[in-house]
Amino acid sequence: MVQKKNKLKVFSLGGLNEIGKNITVFEYDKDIFVVDCGVSFPMEDMLGIDLVIPDFTYLENNIHRVKGLVLTHGHEDHIGAVPYFLKKLPVKVYGTKLTLGLLENKLKEHKILSTTSLNPVSAGSNIKLGCFIIEFIRVTHSIADSVSLAIKTPVGVVVHSGDFKVDYTPIHGEIIDLHRFAELGKAGVLLFLCESTNIFQLGHTMSEKTVGTIFDQIFEDTSNQRIMVATFSSNVHRIQQIVNSAKKQNRKVAIVGRSMTNAVRTASELGYLDIPKNILIDISDINNYTDKQLVIITTGSQGEPMAALSRIATSDHKQIEIKPGDKIILSSHPIPGNEKTISRVINELMKKGAEVISEGMMNIHVSGHANQEEIKLLHALIRPKYFVPIHGEFRHLCKHKEIAIELGMNKENIFIMGVGDVLELNDNAARLNGSVPSGDILVDGLGVGDVGNIVLRDRKHLSNDGLVIAVIAIDKATSSIVSGPDIISRGFVYVRESEQLISEAKRLVRNIVNTYDNKTKAEWSNIKFRVKEALREYLWQKIKRSPMILPIIMEI
Repeated sequence: MVQKKNKLKVFSLGGLNEIGKNITVFEYDKDIFVVDCGVSFPMEDMLGIDLVIPDFTYLENNIHRVKGLVLTHGHEDHIGAVPYFLKKLPVKVYGTKLTLGLLENKLKEHKILSTTSLNPVSAGSNIKLGCFIIEFIRVTHSIADSVSLAIKTPVGVVVHSGDFKVDYTPIHGEIIDLHRFAELGKAGVLLFLCESTNIFQLGHTMSEKTVGTIFDQIFEDTSNQRIMVATFSSNVHRIQQIVNSAKKQNRKVAIVGRSMTNAVRTASELGYLDIPKNILIDISDINNYTDKQLVIITTGSQGEPMAALSRIATSDHKQIEIKPGDKIILSSHPIPGNEKTISRVINELMKKGAEVISEGMMNIHVSGHANQEEIKLLHALIRPKYFVPIHGEFRHLCKHKEIAIELGMNKENIFIMGVGDVLELNDNAARLNGSVPSGDILVDGLGVGDVGNIVLRDRKHLSNDGLVIAVIAIDKATSSIVSGPDIISRGFVYVRESEQLISEAKRLVRNIVNTYDNKTKAEWSNIKFRVKEALREYLWQKIKRSPMILPIIMEI
């Protein structure tokens, strides 16, 4: 009897139908390994939430089968959730030198660095995880040391693009290894998973070096003003270009923001940043220099409320105050959903007299993601049998499917997947088959997963409509009212200006409590329900508002 071959299972716990939170899982027989583990920014309706991370339930349930975590590069949407992952699944982590260097800072903050096994790899090398052999392929991106993956499985080769662009003149390192992709395509690729972030952008992405020319121009044209540049802390290439331009104009460079300081230190120690010692100064020393001698590199290009630039804009930073004439450059592209917060920061900066240069005004940012022609190039080289678009919203994935069909792929061999959907493959067939537990885990302060839909609904209710608390004390022995009712309002109405409304609400509560005799007064839940419903109806009739209502009955 011929033994039935196992099938390769591929699924994502994030990064499909959304931007960020990228994580892909490969499973064959008893072996599982994971590619990337990122975070995403909370949506506007996720009030008070700091981060959104993937749901690891399936991996936790199969922890004995998980062989390792492989990272493609060091951006937050690919490594941000790794500390939360490792607390539940303490497996070996593999990544390039800079990627692991940036990860170390996170692991230190979470106090798990000493218990984590970090294993550096380089482009061109291979590792073995169970039945999988993973090859790391050099690509260019907006961060150094980025790689794609060629995964040799028992049923065929899978290529995972990671994040990439085709940059023939990168700031650091060699160009993308197109030759290796061509070799893989010639030998035969079963499945291609390719990022879709810039799938709507025609043509080619500009080289990172073009930004350096623009920085040189801005710095040269800025004679007596202080310059401040906000960018992603992990964008080491951009930081290097800022330093290069500052050096040409004999300006000193100060670093602001914890993540920026950590990234600069790590990248410098590992040789990915070349900053002359006489250029870099401590932020506490900026008052010793004139405005024309200074460049400040800061975090907060996305308008994050707690980032340095936002605190500077609202005069909440201890060491930096905006001066009229300051030139501030936002060198990044707004992440979808962050446009309003970025605009708010820009408005605050301009109110203080700063000159703000953002994307669209000058070419101060180029994307790290491939445009259509670069994506087509990789497809043409790899020539996969099956294809899954990844890293994008639903519209991105659908557009990527259209382009793959234009390039000659059979539409039956292209799979638009959602988070948790499982693709099963062998060497001659592929199909979607079922799903695994998936979803969003919300991080609020030190709490991970303790805030769910019910809590978020309550927060939204409170933020929109406010809170009314009805407090009444009752004698336990006689069941008579001892004090109250008291009506407490927060975010609903100003009590001193709504005395008649509050007085009538108190009378309403008192009458409801008095309708119950001594025997039924012990049924506090019933009384609370009656009070809640009566107040809701009364307040709606009077002022057409529906606050959250909390009746509190105390026995004395």
